[in-house]
Amino acid sequence: MMTEHSGSTPQVPDNSADNSADSSKAPLLQVEDLTVRFPTEDGIVNAVRGVSYCLAEREVLGIVGESGSGKSVSSMAVMGLLPRSALISGRILLEGQDILKMSAKQQRSLRGRRVAMIFQDPMTALNPVYTIGDQLAEAVRSHAAIPKKAALARAAEMLDLVGIPQPKERLRAYPHEFSGGMRQRVMIAMAVINNPDIIIADEPTTALDVTVQAQILETLLEVKDAVNAAIILITHDLGVVAGMAHRVVVMYAGRPVEIGTTDEVFGSPRMPYTAGLLGSIPDLEATVDRLTPIPGAPPSLINLPKGCPFSPRCPLVEARCVDVEPDLQDTDQVSHLAACHRWPLVSQLEDPSVIFTPTKVGSL
Repeated sequence: MMTEHSGSTPQVPDNSADNSADSSKAPLLQVEDLTVRFPTEDGIVNAVRGVSYCLAEREVLGIVGESGSGKSVSSMAVMGLLPRSALISGRILLEGQDILKMSAKQQRSLRGRRVAMIFQDPMTALNPVYTIGDQLAEAVRSHAAIPKKAALARAAEMLDLVGIPQPKERLRAYPHEFSGGMRQRVMIAMAVINNPDIIIADEPTTALDVTVQAQILETLLEVKDAVNAAIILITHDLGVVAGMAHRVVVMYAGRPVEIGTTDEVFGSPRMPYTAGLLGSIPDLEATVDRLTPIPGAPPSLINLPKGCPFSPRCPLVEARCVDVEPDLQDTDQVSHLAACHRWPLVSQLEDPSVIFTPTKVGSL
């Protein structure tokens, strides 16, 4: 069960029908068979296994899954921020150029300028001994030879864009003088200050209350439109994805198990894991005293099971599920892929979450 998911979901503007990408154009970002492994004393950690997806201009792509499913690691690979010990294969094409084949200097030139990232915890991402203005100005001057005064003016403009009052005065403040929500707005300002093509938002609303979450998500969409950027939204909160994303990638045990439009995946899931995630969300209007969790826990990424990694937790498991790991395959819906042998059976269910057994609230 997704233990991180909160019962309350912020109400964010529905972006699923706005600014959709032109499918006739070549993708802005194309990830092909990305694999990331980490050597450890206990063995090889298969953190990411054969991840493939595309991102179009101005598109919002949601990547969801439980902790440890490979969401953040795959995006850190796009940023070129993985440690040297990481064993990486596959291709990450940014407008046809493979980021993995670039030198460290070339990758640094992309970060912030073409691809920017909003990290989970702004308090650790921001330097506590430098003012907000100095840090934002540095983000500009690292990619453009402009005077500091002009960089500070740009910084004030970005603070105003993300809704921070008195932006010129707040440039002189330090991170600890901002609230959590304001610090996250600063991180958004830093991400868009160089007008990047892609913004990777890694759990951008973690540890914020529901009201502030909604404000931050609305701000993120507004600045996305202001700089014409695409967004990769990494989260475990399905409500956030439902309100923002055009398409969804559901990950489990290091690989995608379902890909499709937001309406298709949320309205008609074809993978039991996705159905379980949707069914485990508490319904605040329900009067019943039962929840519907996914039993068990994700597998070890060092010792993965032979067949489908979800098979030990799946109510629909059969012999071939235990023996053969399914590839992503076409389903009965256009551009909707699922890595499941039993997707035809799932498609016949009006509410696929019924395959999981409800559990009385408070019981073990």
